[in-house]
Amino acid sequence: MNSKVKNIKKVLLSDNWYTLNKIVFDYQMPNGDWVNQQREAYDRGNGAAIMLYNKEKQTVVLVSQFRMPTYLNGNESGMLIEACAGLLDGDDPETCVIKEAEEESGFRVSKVQKVFESYMSPGAVTEVLHFYIAAYDDGNKVGLGGGLAEEQEDITVLEVDFEKALAMISTGEIKDAKTIMLLQYLKIHGLMEP
Repeated sequence: MNSKVKNIKKVLLSDNWYTLNKIVFDYQMPNGDWVNQQREAYDRGNGAAIMLYNKEKQTVVLVSQFRMPTYLNGNESGMLIEACAGLLDGDDPETCVIKEAEEESGFRVSKVQKVFESYMSPGAVTEVLHFYIAAYDDGNKVGLGGGLAEEQEDITVLEVDFEKALAMISTGEIKDAKTIMLLQYLKIHGLMEP
């Protein structure tokens, strides 16, 4: 535990969709003074994301779906192009990404590689996201994808040329952090080089 943090008090502000708490605590500054601080922390649980890639075809599998927060913040359609991802919901990260890849994209993969973990918005959200990659081929396509009706998902599956996907970051067509990070991982590590 961090000895520079004490007297932590949590006040529940909302537990409608996920949990929003107000946290009041004392924090010791570098000069030794203790100051009282207040923050809000949104706890939605941890998640996992996966980038499906095909080196031979030079493609990646992405999905497009409506995201209300992006709509509220200026994305006129609210549609966001993303890597497949989801909350762990009691699963381990590997099981989660295998399940999410099939539910969202229709591709069933069994061999996945964890590449890193990241806090995506550590100033306000507690979530740790586990990042994976997996090679796929046409034989992995076992369904239509599109998400789960009971989760009210409306997902469009996109098989995109890798270089085009990278260019979509610069044009602003891809603005999702997890997707950008995974595309850059493939590029940096030369996984799509012929």
